[in-house]
Amino acid sequence: MDFLVYSVCFGAGLLFAVVSALLGHLFGGHDVDADVGTGGHAEAGFQDAGVPGLSPFSPTTITAFITAFGGLGMIFARVEATRSPWVSAPLALLGALAIAAGVVWLFGTIFHKVDASSESRVATLVGMSATVITPIPAGGVGEIAYVQAGSRYTAPARTESGVPVASGQAVKIVHIVGTQFYVAPL
Repeated sequence: MDFLVYSVCFGAGLLFAVVSALLGHLFGGHDVDADVGTGGHAEAGFQDAGVPGLSPFSPTTITAFITAFGGLGMIFARVEATRSPWVSAPLALLGALAIAAGVVWLFGTIFHKVDASSESRVATLVGMSATVITPIPAGGVGEIAYVQAGSRYTAPARTESGVPVASGQAVKIVHIVGTQFYVAPL
């Protein structure tokens, strides 16, 4: 009887995973109107951070748990030392919890890496060199261009001393106040 329960769990979990993959591929499965902090992605689960992630109660995690419970239960039910349901069920439960936790960790790591932003980190810009692309008049504001992490950015800039700087001249970013960059000629 216990082998039947494990088989049903394994089969149902595997079937759900395959059907979800096929239907998700065929019908897209994105842009849900209701937003519960998942960014409209059902596979992300119910997190309230507003960032895609994988919660312990997402369909992906539940499917992994049920499939692992069934598969491990079938294995433990066939081994002589763990044949008793009083031994195989707790072992299958612990193993399934470990596998589901591994799925949450793996997808969380993947989502975190993919979600990395190319937006410039302002705090790391002080001391970097830049090029004036719009002349900075005496006491006025011009524009600089700088490259960070392979991306080119522009920003309004004025000189620290108030002296003018011509277009094309190299400057060093001295400090940043709000969105205003203060530079010094090199």
